[in-house]
Amino acid sequence: MARLLALAWAAAFALASAGALADFRAVGEEGAILYDGPSRQATPLFVVSRDYPLEVIAQTDAWVKVRDHTGALSWIERRRLGERRTVLVTAPLAEAKARPEDAAPVAFSAVRDVALEYLGPAAGGWVRVRHAEGTEGYVRASAVWGE
Repeated sequence: MARLLALAWAAAFALASAGALADFRAVGEEGAILYDGPSRQATPLFVVSRDYPLEVIAQTDAWVKVRDHTGALSWIERRRLGERRTVLVTAPLAEAKARPEDAAPVAFSAVRDVALEYLGPAAGGWVRVRHAEGTEGYVRASAVWGE
């Protein structure tokens, strides 16, 4: 029984490490302060803008421990996270294509640090996204973080 539990734990850890269980959320309408602990009395670390994507690591009733695209861990008030999911462009330039194909026409381009609404995965390493102006397209998953 103990061996079975150990195997189940190892499998769950492997899936989480591979990103299969990753939970990403974007900062809500007002933006937010990221702290070094789950309290407003903790040290403020960063101010992040609306739609900034964060990976959820742990949660309490009022606070969420998150990781940003650099790997830094911090805490954010739960009420500051929105329901929308976004990805952050990490490549110098991401060309969103009209279809998930390298030869497809470019729908729009986005530079590093632009947040795009995440609409879902697409086959072959592509991600379906929407620009703030409303244009939709497909970007390479390797060009963004948060998917």
